[in-house]
Formats: sequence, C-alpha cells, structure tokens
Amino acid sequence: MRGKTLEQIFEEGRPADHIIADLKRKTIILPSWSEKLVKEYEPSKHPVMDKAQYPDRTEDGVVHKVSRIAFNTQKLVVKRMAGLCYGIPVNINFMPDDNDTKQKEVATYLRTIFERTRINSVNIERAKQLFASCEVFTLWYGVKQPTKEYGFDSDIKLRCRTFSPMNGDELYPLFDAYGDLTAFSISYTETTTLGTVEYFDTYTADKHYRWVNEGSGFVEDDVEEISTGKIPGVYVWRPEALWEDTSPLVYEREWKLSRNGNYLDKNNKPIVTVCCDEKVEFGKEEDEETRSIVQLPANGKMEYVTWQQAVDNLKFHDSTLKSSIFEQLQIPNWSYEDMKAVQTSGEGLKQLFIDAHLKVKEESGRLIEMHDREVNVVKSFLKVMLDGKGYDEAIDALKFYVEITPYIINDEKEHISNLMLANGNKPIMSHRESVALGGYSPDVDKTMREIAEDNINDVFAQ
Repeated sequence: MRGKTLEQIFEEGRPADHIIADLKRKTIILPSWSEKLVKEYEPSKHPVMDKAQYPDRTEDGVVHKVSRIAFNTQKLVVKRMAGLCYGIPVNINFMPDDNDTKQKEVATYLRTIFERTRINSVNIERAKQLFASCEVFTLWYGVKQPTKEYGFDSDIKLRCRTFSPMNGDELYPLFDAYGDLTAFSISYTETTTLGTVEYFDTYTADKHYRWVNEGSGFVEDDVEEISTGKIPGVYVWRPEALWEDTSPLVYEREWKLSRNGNYLDKNNKPIVTVCCDEKVEFGKEEDEETRSIVQLPANGKMEYVTWQQAVDNLKFHDSTLKSSIFEQLQIPNWSYEDMKAVQTSGEGLKQLFIDAHLKVKEESGRLIEMHDREVNVVKSFLKVMLDGKGYDEAIDALKFYVEITPYIINDEKEHISNLMLANGNKPIMSHRESVALGGYSPDVDKTMREIAEDNINDVFAQ
C-alpha cells in the first residue's frame, strides 16, 4: 500500500501528530546509527572495551585491569575514502554559450557562491557523515544580509547546513510513486535553560513547516513560503556503512592483541630460580611487582627464567587480518610503515591506487547525482537573488557537468618528461612561467628584469 500524497497529508484539520506520523513514513531501510553503526564506528564502544563482555580480573578483593586494545579502523577507512573522493576538490564544469555574456556572468556568480560557502570543506565533512551514518541532507537557505561578495549586489547571503544521524538528527525523505523526493523532514532537539525542545521541520517545493514539542505534544509553530520552487536541499544515502562487513575482522584483531597484552603483563616479570639444598635468605631488594623468586633443590645454580612466546605467529595473524580489511574495502593502507617501503615511480604509485580509484568510481554515482541537484538548487536561489535583472533565461540555459577526480600522488618530473617526449622534447612553459611557478620570487617581473640584466653583464664580461 502506497503512502499518502502531500495533499492528503496536509489536509486541513488533521492533527499535527497524524501529519508528522505520515511524514515519518520512511520507505528506505537503513541501518540505525544509534543502535548499530556508532558502536562499530567509535573504538570506545567496541566489544573489547565492554566490561560486561570482558571484565577486569579480581583476585583476593583486588581488581587487576585487563589489557584493552581497540583500533579506529572504521573511522580510518571513512576518513581515507573521503580523502580519495574530495582530496582533489570536485570540479563543477560550467559551459556557458560563447555568444551569451549573461551565461558567462552566471557561471562566475555560481563559482563564487560555492567558493564563499567553502564547499570543499563541506564536501569532505558530509562525505564522512555519509560513509559512516549512511545518509546526509544539506539544507541551503538565505539570510537577509546585503552583500557584494558574489560579484553583484544582493540582499541575500547564501548559507548551507548539513544534517546527519551523526549529529543527532533524524532524517525522513518522502518519495512519490515514481521515486521523486516530494518532501523532506528533519527531527532534532535543542537544549535550553528551560529544558529540551523537540523540533520537526518539513520542506516541500513551496512551503516550510515547523512543529514544536515542549513536552505536551507537537503544535504547529510556523509555515513560510519557499520562493525557489524546489526543496532547498539535497539528500543522499547508501544502503550500508563504508566498512561493510569488516567489523568482525577488526574485533578479532582487538581480541587477539588484548589477550596477548594480558599474557605479557603476566609473564614479562622475570623469574629468578635459585637451586640450593638449604634455605636462602634474600635481602630487601626483593620486589614481587618486578620479579618472582623460586627456590629449587639443586647444586647451587642460579639463573633468570624468561617466557618464550610465538611472536611470529601473532604478527602473521594480525598482519593478515589488517591487510584483509583494506583489501576487501578496496582502500589503500597509507600507514607510514607500509608506504615507506614502497620505492617506485609516480607511474608505479598510480598502479597501486587502481583498486582505490575503482572504489571511488563506484561511489561517485550517488555523489555526482547529489552535486547535480545541489547546483540546480543554488541556481534556483540565484534566480531569486537576481530577480528582475533579466538573468532567468541565462540561469536555466547554463549547462554544466560534475567531475570527481580520485586522489593520486603525482610525480611531476615524470609527468613533465612524458609531456616533453610527446611534443618532441620542446619546452612546455616559458621562462617567466617557470619563475612564477617556482614560488621563490615575490615579484616575478622584477626577477625577470634582473635575470635579463645578469645575462647582459655575462655577455660583456666575456
């Protein structure tokens, strides 16, 4: 049975609780952040840290803390994937008509808006939230504030805010029978000096509704018109967290190393054996915390006894688990210990990143779709900001495409050599360009004049 339409949900006279219940009808099933994902994401919530599952030892009324080793592997792979996708900033390629001046101006305005809202930082943060909590919503809104920073006079300053379960937000997309987003709702709470207040905001193409619950049920707080004609935000989701099914491997590493830590604590204290037929009196230097003394009958022999453990087997087991995690996720292991052993060229490094680039391509579909929608949302705001100035047609006609470039370590020397080889070993930049790219000269023109003067002096010196 399909859900109600917006007209049915917002039918006049319906109680607020009934409206909100319909808006909360979520048709996509995602793993719960609070009940499942955060327990895998945060190392402090891993099983090895749970004293109910893995209690400390108690002997003679004294509590001895056991070794607890937890890894932030899930958090690490999320950071690395966000870096692979957005370490090189996403490129929004605007393609204005060469003969349309207004389209060129609109392209400049849009680039400036994204730059001023620090979209590159926003992209990295919401990528982390998407990969960890499986869903994220970015709301765009205007603030009444005169500004000229976009290249034109405007009474509105654009801002954006990202919501995700990681921030304690509950997200409720509402899709129609064709899979189009018709409404989006956000449930969140705010704590004030008077107590906790619960809010429920809903955005449609033409209205923004807000309900407030101060302890006695939801009541309608505000309804405002949306002038852009679109839901002023973008929603993106994925069916499971980025680390997928590798959490058991992480837990296995933690259990093995934690238990090994217990063995070390128990056995790294040296045992002194004194082999003698008579009772030996030991001095005050005896310290039960740093050593144990055992007396055995023998012919006056004394030595330290050390514990022998299978270190190689443990190291092999741990390294196999670690490499399996990154291999299954198609994410490179960039730890210093692993990368310092790699002695290869820039082209060789590209080969090492092939699997990671395939993973970025797999993820980029939903990300590009998000950026496409976001550009159209910002274009709709730009229409309002330029209302009455004759830019509507240029805004609608401006074409663009989004390009996500996977992060790669480049070898500039090899890249330049390849370019020169392709053009018959001819220079690929002027002398002035090389001085500018060098970054050592604060005044490139002055440096070029001084180089020319030096060359003249050298000629006359000959």
